[in-house]
Amino acid sequence: MPEYLIYFNQSWVGDHTQEWFRSRVAPSTAVVEEMKQAGVYVFAAGVEENGPIYTADPTQGEEVAVTDGAYVDQPDHLGGFAIVRVDDDEAAKYWAAKVAEGCGWPQEVRRVW
Repeated sequence: MPEYLIYFNQSWVGDHTQEWFRSRVAPSTAVVEEMKQAGVYVFAAGVEENGPIYTADPTQGEEVAVTDGAYVDQPDHLGGFAIVRVDDDEAAKYWAAKVAEGCGWPQEVRRVW
């Protein structure tokens, strides 16, 4: 059964109040629970926005260079993701829509191979 990555960039979230974000906790948590109950859940997580970032780059010499900071400083960065194991693209799109509705911002979905 194929696996799909459902994800969003932090810039897609938009500017909202803390109250609005708190209002998204219950519906987004409910979607995760629904995925678990349906047997499609593999993993889901948000990415720390202000946490440490490291880059591992094998193109800078004979050894892999591991440095502090993003590989490319850009406004778009991964905000969170879920991995689901479902039968087909239609099921993946269904769960992406549920996640988008629960979170309140757009999601992309791609097959993992």
